[in-house]
Amino acid sequence: MQITDVRIRKVEKEGKMRAVVSITIDEEFVVHDIKVIEGEKGMFIAMPSRKAVDGEYRDIAHPINSATRERIQDLILMRYQEAGEEQEQER
Repeated sequence: MQITDVRIRKVEKEGKMRAVVSITIDEEFVVHDIKVIEGEKGMFIAMPSRKAVDGEYRDIAHPINSATRERIQDLILMRYQEAGEEQEQER
């Protein structure tokens, strides 16, 4: 599995969410609405989720093992940081 595209839409409102991301896998499958969140221990991603009937949020799409989740998170956070650096250079 290769992540072939990462698109970042920064969020400029108050709160902990910093961006909404879409990734393309193997140039064939897209996952939208991955959130970049600033937590107490640093940045992390939250996979797309939906509120269930019982009020709990459940992921709609997610990796099935921690190694894949870490790979996706590392790439997204790296691209997020690069996008921030590009914005700073444009100013």
